[in-house]
Amino acid sequence: MAQILLAEDDESLRRFLAAALAKAGHHVTDFGDGTSAYECLKEIRFDLLLTDIVMPGMDGIELAKRAADMDAGLKIMFITGFAAVALHPSSQAPKQAKVLSKPFHLREIVQEVERMIAA
Repeated sequence: MAQILLAEDDESLRRFLAAALAKAGHHVTDFGDGTSAYECLKEIRFDLLLTDIVMPGMDGIELAKRAADMDAGLKIMFITGFAAVALHPSSQAPKQAKVLSKPFHLREIVQEVERMIAA
């Protein structure tokens, strides 16, 4: 069972993702913005940060950079409709981060999370 921090501003998607990951046996803490997720990261250790890129306030790339600075072993996955942004070198996204493009099936994201946790 992994401790997963989920940051996604689309409430219905966040709810579905959290439920699917919990059903797969993971403990999920979720937030609708990067700032709240970052505040939680300061208090609790997670195995995986699963974050959207485009969010109000602190975006997912900034959240991921700060998270990686705090915990170099933290696994990071972006879920986004803007994969090119995350992959562009100027974004300064953590190099070890995985990018999963929207739209995706819940089964697909659960499988990718399982792979990342096992690695």
